[in-house]
This record gives sequence, structure tokens and C-alpha cells, in this order.
Amino acid sequence: MVGRMPTELATEEQLPWRAVSTAAPLLIVLNVGSGHSDTAEVRSVIERVLGAAGRPFTVHEVKDGADLSQIAAAAVENARETGAVVVAAGGDGTINTVAQATLGSGCAFGVLPLGTFNYFSRAHGIPSEPEEACRILLGDRAFQVQVGLVNDRVFLVNGSIGLYPQLLEEREDAKRRLGRTRWVAIGAALKTLFTAHLQLRLDIESKQGRRHIVTPTLFVGNNRLQLERVGISGGALDDHRLTAVTLAPVSPLGMLGLVLRAIIGKLGAAEQVESFDFETLTVRSRFRARHFKVATDGEVERMRAPLRFRVAPHALWLIRPSERREDPG
Repeated sequence: MVGRMPTELATEEQLPWRAVSTAAPLLIVLNVGSGHSDTAEVRSVIERVLGAAGRPFTVHEVKDGADLSQIAAAAVENARETGAVVVAAGGDGTINTVAQATLGSGCAFGVLPLGTFNYFSRAHGIPSEPEEACRILLGDRAFQVQVGLVNDRVFLVNGSIGLYPQLLEEREDAKRRLGRTRWVAIGAALKTLFTAHLQLRLDIESKQGRRHIVTPTLFVGNNRLQLERVGISGGALDDHRLTAVTLAPVSPLGMLGLVLRAIIGKLGAAEQVESFDFETLTVRSRFRARHFKVATDGEVERMRAPLRFRVAPHALWLIRPSERREDPG
């Protein structure tokens, strides 16, 4: 059953929600390395809530992040054969990987957010508290959610090149050497901001035309909550459009000023910041670089140029509250 059927037959992409059987098994891909340190406690919550509801489920634990893609793909294949729901339990990176496997399969998708920021789940009204999030999985409707692509790589929250991927890599390196604490992360970020001298010289092309820009970073958002938290409108999202943000070249002190503006939600008002909406954006290096380092939902990888940012032709079918209210987190 699908909701809000028009008089003529609609394509899948035009339907805002569809029914999900409350007897469908839940196949939960649980990344034990995500934000919650007590995996046993998370499993206990899952077993108690879903067991009390009489809902069949299986938990696939991922102990090595290198196995995540393979385990997610196997869960999706199983779900296609059995009519099950695929559930990602972890942070934004884990959710991204499981969504990559699920996209286009037709399977319903659920989320148990266990990360630090949880932008994807919060934007869709899914609470960060595991017990409440488990209860959301018992819902009988799945709603369409827009997915961003850079080349063929999914991003649910953001994709970027330049300063942000560099910051993520240096932060992870500092955490490996000095420990995974908040202060180590803050210190690594400040070091990157004050020492990075990278300036991208890019040709960018969209329906609005082609132009040359010089910028330390190109950030593409697919999450209204994250954009609006820093003061940039995400009003065009969910309308088959994404939002790009670029910065003019600035000094280290100028960059610190932009960070402070972002913290208080005023980044969009800075004269050094440009944002624009687009359907498809092609990005090339003026230096004819063959690859870019690209961050997608906090994970960094090298991608072959040119980069093509766009909305995926298929949506995710996400089990979320019927009335979406952003969880403040």
C-alpha cells in the first residue's frame, strides 16, 4: 500500500510514503565502533524493545570497519529476498555506508543513531536515545528521503573537497596519536585552520553556466538541519536540489572568524561566503588534477575527476515519525 495515490498511476519517485508490514523482520547492521562504547547495552535495548513488540530481528555486528560494506550488502540481499527492513545502527558514516548498499534496492531503511552528531537522524525526527529510536522502527510507514551523490558515492548529510577533508584526516591522525577526546579533536581542527594553505582553483558548471572560482573548500549540503545551524538556508533541499557553499580566500584569522560565525549561526551573512542551489554540479581542477580527496558524511576517499554532484535518481524509503520534527539532539 502506498499513501497519497494520485488518480493516474505514479512512479515510485512521486510517492511520498508507502506502507511497511509490522511483521517484516528487521536486519540490524550494528557498528560496534560507533559513538556508544557499551555495545552490550545497545543490544540489550534492541532485544528488550523489539522482543516486547514481538518483532523478528537479527543483529549483524561489525567489529572491523573494513567489513561494513560487505556486511551491509549481504543484509540488503537478504532483505530483498525476505521482505525485511534494513537498519543501520551507528554514526553518520555507518548510516552512509548502509544507505549506499540499500539505495535502489526497494528495501525500507531504518536508523538507530549511535554517533556523535547524528545529523541525518535528527533532521528526520529520529531521537538519539536508543530505546526511543527502536520504537520508531516499529512504525508502519516509510517516507521518501532525498539522497545526494558525488560521482556514484552516496552522501546523506554533506560532500566536500578542500579544507574539510583535510581537517577530517588531520583530526583522525591526532586522535590515533593522542587519544579520542573532544579536546584533541578541537586542537587538531584549530591547527588545520591556522596552518592550511590549500586553495582550490576550480571550474564549476551547472545550469546557471560555467565559471572559475578560487576557494579553500567546496561544501555541498543535503541536510537542512546542518546548514541552518550555521546560518545558511537549506530551503531548496528535498526539492531535487542540493546546496553548495564556497569561501573566498581568507587569512588564518579570517578563517577563525568564519568558524565563530558558523558557531553562532551567522555564516551565511559573511561577505566571504557564497551559497547557491543546484540540480547537478560538475567540478574540475584548473590544474587538471586527476583525483580529488572527497569527504562524504565524515569519511574521506580519493575520487577520480571530474566530480559530479547531483541528487540520486532513487530515494531512500526511511522509517521515521509520520510528523517529522527535528530532534534537537
